[in-house]
Amino acid sequence: MPLAHGVGAQHDLPLSPFYAYAGAFAALFVSFLSLGLLWSSSRFRGDRAGRPLPAAVQRLADAPATRTALRALGAAAALLLVLHLLLGPDDPDRNPAPGAVYVLLWVGLVPASLLLGPVWRLVNPLRTLHALLRRLRPARRPPHPLPARLGIRPAAAGLLLFTWLELVAPDNTTAAVLLTALGAHVAVQLLGAVRHGPDWFAHADPFEVYSSLLARLSPLGRRADGLLVLRSPFNGLDATPPVPGLVASVCVLLGSTAYDGLSDTPRWITALQTSALGRTPTATLGLLAAVALVAALYGLCAGALRLLNRELTTPLTSFAHSLLPIALGYLVAHYFSLFVTEGPRTVIMAAGTDNAPSPAPPLGPGGLAVLQVASIVIGHVLGVVAAHDRSVRLFPPDRAVAGQLPLFALMIAYTLGGIGLLIA
Repeated sequence: MPLAHGVGAQHDLPLSPFYAYAGAFAALFVSFLSLGLLWSSSRFRGDRAGRPLPAAVQRLADAPATRTALRALGAAAALLLVLHLLLGPDDPDRNPAPGAVYVLLWVGLVPASLLLGPVWRLVNPLRTLHALLRRLRPARRPPHPLPARLGIRPAAAGLLLFTWLELVAPDNTTAAVLLTALGAHVAVQLLGAVRHGPDWFAHADPFEVYSSLLARLSPLGRRADGLLVLRSPFNGLDATPPVPGLVASVCVLLGSTAYDGLSDTPRWITALQTSALGRTPTATLGLLAAVALVAALYGLCAGALRLLNRELTTPLTSFAHSLLPIALGYLVAHYFSLFVTEGPRTVIMAAGTDNAPSPAPPLGPGGLAVLQVASIVIGHVLGVVAAHDRSVRLFPPDRAVAGQLPLFALMIAYTLGGIGLLIA
């Protein structure tokens, strides 16, 4: 039985569509108008900003012993996961492995990356395994450099495959499916690292890229000089490198989360059950269509930005960072209840308790509804702020506000769509 997801339907989320839509539109409009009137020059400094942490904290964070301990922790967790899959009961109600993958890893990386930065880079067990293989069998030739045009496109493809596994694949909590997916992931990542060196993981490991993108909104970050600093999340967001594959990665996060909301609606469930193509092909097409729709809307927005400023040569990547807070809002709205109920249950099972009950949700239906709508709206407001600051930097002063209209229209569309999925 698949793990339940975090989105409720209208019957258990007491939302008033009028107030939800009106409040969201008002928040976006007021923020857009206020920024246009009061924010006339760029204020974010990217990776040049931040207040350095005390020297003792810097030394502790960068100490080889700290890095080794984190790698050992990640390797131990991965080993336990494999052992549970191989030796544990093939039942998600008695085996913590499915919850470890779909809840503790996928959803847990959100708060971990927001609080601590790109944590998966530090605990990634595949980096540890690759380092051990290099020690046992040193490379005879230097690794092939990664092509600049590759960017993080392999990671975007990996994110799409993982979300397919989570949302579409039949029997996705069984040991056979999880072991097959895990084996394929390990093989691809290690083969790539053998050819291209450890830099491969920063471009191709979907979980590492996922964590690194979310960490752009963390108050902890690295300045350009390498110092660990406290910073405004907007500065971390502004420092997002405009690499190939950034747009694809963010669109996968937005589109897959939107499909997760769609997959719980009665109409879509009926469509899956009655489809002549079959449940899995129809669900696959639905997931791809959701990602494609998100990407197409952003592509139209980028085209409009290019028309407004012919000197803007990279409209797709120039504003892609402003979609990250929106993706975060969607993730919080859709997965909060899943994380706070299934997360502790998974930990309890891993400690040796069979068929552990799920804790009671900390929020009732009303509180959950407020949290979900607020997460989506706040994510979009943060996206408006990030887009405005980039716009006043790239556009001439007389066109800075008008140049944001396509982005503002896009964010209204994303907001209304996200709220619509909550109350559908």
